[in-house]
Amino acid sequence: MDKVLIIQTAFLGDVILATPLIENIHEHFPNAQIDFLLKKGNEALLKEHPILRKTYVFDKSRKRKSMMELIRSIRKEQYDLVINLHRFASSGLITTLSGAKETRGFTKNPFSFLYSKRVPHELGKGQHEVDRNLSLISDFVEHPQRRPQLFPSQADLDFVSQWKNEAYFCLAPASVWFTKQAPPAVWQYVMEKFDEDGVQFYLLGGPADYDLCEGIKLVSQRNNVHNLAGKLSLMQSAALMKDAKRNFVNDSGPLHIASAGNAPVSAFFCSTTPAFGFGPLSDDSNVIEVENLACKPCGLHGHKACPKGHFQCGNGLVEAMNQ
Repeated sequence: MDKVLIIQTAFLGDVILATPLIENIHEHFPNAQIDFLLKKGNEALLKEHPILRKTYVFDKSRKRKSMMELIRSIRKEQYDLVINLHRFASSGLITTLSGAKETRGFTKNPFSFLYSKRVPHELGKGQHEVDRNLSLISDFVEHPQRRPQLFPSQADLDFVSQWKNEAYFCLAPASVWFTKQAPPAVWQYVMEKFDEDGVQFYLLGGPADYDLCEGIKLVSQRNNVHNLAGKLSLMQSAALMKDAKRNFVNDSGPLHIASAGNAPVSAFFCSTTPAFGFGPLSDDSNVIEVENLACKPCGLHGHKACPKGHFQCGNGLVEAMNQ
């Protein structure tokens, strides 16, 4: 096995949960060149990975042209093995036309009937996504390493050191989906519960999350609350979260960033459930959710609004924290 390509062109968290494959393949084939294909916007996650030789970037804003360019580049490499973790047609087509000696992926991909090996991808039965991914190499890795890993650069570590002079908590209140986002009152409660002399609270997110974080900061009326949304890159956020006393996150990308740093984390699950397989993997981790709701979960990715109109899975989280 001289050349291996891993494909995961979905969300940030999906890429992070794919990283155990890199370490496990490298351990079994230490001389193999391992490359990775991800979508544009996520490339910083793997930029400093010490094992990867190359990362390909799929620009979905010009999907057809980018696909053709990628297929040409990948075919030139003559891979021994291509492993596709993505379950949709674009990555399936790239895999099928890769020219690799062997191709593997999940049966949910519409092109999987052309793969050399395919395995089921079953949600809701408690199996973690990491383990579903590792099932694709179970024939040659019997006792895999399960924890994902990220590698912030020294520049990232140096940049965030300015916020590490005192003990601190990181809070990541945003999510792409409204029903996966704990309400503002939950974040206020977290700061009230864990506030003590000398402790700082850092609100994390992207540029689009600035207003949400600023609103939480202003309502708190605390001088030790700092809005860092839009001020840190993904890897700088990872470097900061790693040394936090605790990270509070939704069922979203920051949850998996915390897992990759083995950082202490509490994850709020509103409309979704850890049974889908995307819960935290840190040694010190827990899930906070409202249990015994007939309407929960209401979907894999959440919704822009609560389908029932009451959003009890989010509004009941403060009470759930006290149980």
